[in-house]
Amino acid sequence: MKTGIILLIIGHLNFITDALVHGIVLRFVVDPRDPILLQYGIANTASAIAALLTISCGIGALLLSHRRVSAALKWGVLALSASSSLCCLLCLLGLAISIGLTLGDQGRALLAPCALTPLSRECPFDPTRVYGSTLSLWAISLLFDVLEIAFSIRCLLLALRLLRPGRCRRGTPRDKVSLPAAAVEIPEPGQCLGLLRMDSAETARL
Repeated sequence: MKTGIILLIIGHLNFITDALVHGIVLRFVVDPRDPILLQYGIANTASAIAALLTISCGIGALLLSHRRVSAALKWGVLALSASSSLCCLLCLLGLAISIGLTLGDQGRALLAPCALTPLSRECPFDPTRVYGSTLSLWAISLLFDVLEIAFSIRCLLLALRLLRPGRCRRGTPRDKVSLPAAAVEIPEPGQCLGLLRMDSAETARL
């Protein structure tokens, strides 16, 4: 239950962060002919897709906590958690590369659509804040990707534990306690005849 709620929260926050990056900067600067700008767009789009997978994994985990007998749901959560973990790992690498490229060229690639001249500054966004804002949002998204990987792996392990054969605990057979039978002494035939003679003698005396 807690893992599913955490995945839902992290997934939504990461998706909002990626949407802000795309809406503020990347929708103006993405150019398929520029490899750096193309890498920016691919990394941000992949991060948004990973956030959607994380949200789906969280919903599956919440459903699984209420319906533990559904095998199809268990396999679905297993597939979603594995896909989310792998996709978030790739997005983590992509965002790290984007941050490294941006720090390397001091944000000049982000200012490509701007015509900055001494006489005019034509830019579809505020060029004074785009560098710091983009790096900050990418760093937040990077942190969310790390959390998504951690909790997706945890959800994966929980699904594997539920799918493990023989998981259900059956009642342990109780050990049968055998009480020692009391030894029954069987008199011999001679002893029986002696007892009968003693009884007959006492009856005659009476």
